[in-house]
Amino acid sequence: MTVLAQFAMGDAWRVGVDPSERTGLVTLLVRNPIFAAMIPAFMGILLLAPNVLTIAAAILLTVALELHVRLIEEPYLLRVHGEQCAAYAARVGRFIPGIGCPRLRRAARKRADG
Repeated sequence: MTVLAQFAMGDAWRVGVDPSERTGLVTLLVRNPIFAAMIPAFMGILLLAPNVLTIAAAILLTVALELHVRLIEEPYLLRVHGEQCAAYAARVGRFIPGIGCPRLRRAARKRADG
């Protein structure tokens, strides 16, 4: 799934954020398809080898991905793509399809109401 997500993202796929780089906004079923694929894969490892190390690693992975996406990737994408990105984020889930960001939905409604 991770490899398929990388192919689906095309030229927009990269490691890290380069503030000078400008790519198109890729819209898929989730906003972070690579991370969305990594989480269940790691949960499978956790189920195969449930121990203190894998439990701690699963928690750390989830926290690290959330922090990276919230503090680095999403602010960058909002700066670069503005309203288009905000509308996409309001309706599409970060890691789970169909669960958009309520905060961005409220902000979009306020902008629409003027």
